[in-house]
Amino acid sequence: MLSVSSIPAFNDNYIWLLKNDDNHCVVVDPGDASPVIQTLSEQGLTLDGILLTHHHNDHIGGVGELLARFPALFIYGPNTARFPQVTHPVADNDTFTLYGENFTVFQVPGHTLDHIAYYAEGMLFCGDTLFSGGCGRLFEGTPEQMHTSLTKLASLPEDTKVYCAHEYTQSNINFAIAVEPNNDALVSYAYDVKALRAENQSTLPSSIALEKAINPFLRAHIDSVKNAVTERAQGVSDVETFAALRRWKDDF
Repeated sequence: MLSVSSIPAFNDNYIWLLKNDDNHCVVVDPGDASPVIQTLSEQGLTLDGILLTHHHNDHIGGVGELLARFPALFIYGPNTARFPQVTHPVADNDTFTLYGENFTVFQVPGHTLDHIAYYAEGMLFCGDTLFSGGCGRLFEGTPEQMHTSLTKLASLPEDTKVYCAHEYTQSNINFAIAVEPNNDALVSYAYDVKALRAENQSTLPSSIALEKAINPFLRAHIDSVKNAVTERAQGVSDVETFAALRRWKDDF
């Protein structure tokens, strides 16, 4: 059985560590090798491999050092030329087995064009596509692409835990409250998040059910969200509402 824990990195990154019962593990998006190596040493773990979601340096920056230390690592990642160290290039709907768990790869362009997510029953590793209360900035993709990607993730079972790559929840919730100040689930979650962050505690993982209830970027089809962006949107479609939300958040 897999257990999942976080390795904090930089100011707000999480490197997710997936460990089996034999103390073998993989890490997701190791932007920095140092905290990974320290965690392996402290917990007596053997690193077998790496899962990469996209090419930004705060997600891949530690790969070279980890490979130098552990040259037999397998590395799953997008099947593009930006990832020369990947040993197992994957694309949309590819599947693989890891420590007895069946994983499916989802192509989720938007934040970057090469972005992928990894899903196994009960767990989603989504990099910078979906955050708690928010979503990634559109550095390469279009609003249409990101909306499609988020809709795909929102269709997963509601009890799926969402392991995103940054502790952005507080700022995301501040924006979400501006969009839907009368969303009771959101207001309640805001209190929980404030209490956790006051103690420097993580707000992650989230869940698909929670995000569908409180995340405006998964709620572009909801009237209260559409109404909030009426003056900013260029139309009334869900994609146009999403695009207006993203522009608003970029300047928030």
